[in-house]
Amino acid sequence: MNMFFDPHFWDVKTSAELWVLVGLLIFIAIVVAVGVPKMVAKALDDKAAKIQSELDEAARLRAEAEAMLAQIRLEKSEAEAQAADMLATAEADARRLEAEAKVRLEEALTRRQALAERRIAQAEAQATTEVKAAAAELAAKAAQDILAARLAVATTDPLMDAAIAQIGDKLN
Repeated sequence: MNMFFDPHFWDVKTSAELWVLVGLLIFIAIVVAVGVPKMVAKALDDKAAKIQSELDEAARLRAEAEAMLAQIRLEKSEAEAQAADMLATAEADARRLEAEAKVRLEEALTRRQALAERRIAQAEAQATTEVKAAAAELAAKAAQDILAARLAVATTDPLMDAAIAQIGDKLN
């Protein structure tokens, strides 16, 4: 700053600093006259507008991504709820089917037990009938043999022989 107060600085013939200052002022005047500051300002404004549009696009994309994320979370929670409902329904169906199967099994076992008891009763009745028939036949044969032996000693009577023959038929 002290150089401006130096008388040598203002000497046009010997002062190089003065000519550098004059050249610098002329250069600045030319640059301003050509409109470089306007071009620089326009380029900076364009760059700022481009950055602002990119920021706006990024904000829009972020909002879309957040909306999609919220939608996906909602769908996930709905799917989880639906899966839980399906699981609960399946478990209820399984319990119901198990109860029905137990009831059907008990019914089948009851029917089979009743059938087995009927078959046993029939077999017992048949065996009793067969035993009675065999006993009656054996008793008739024994009576016939006893009577035949007694009558063999005695004279034969045709009426007695016919009665003995009919005893076997009547007892069966």
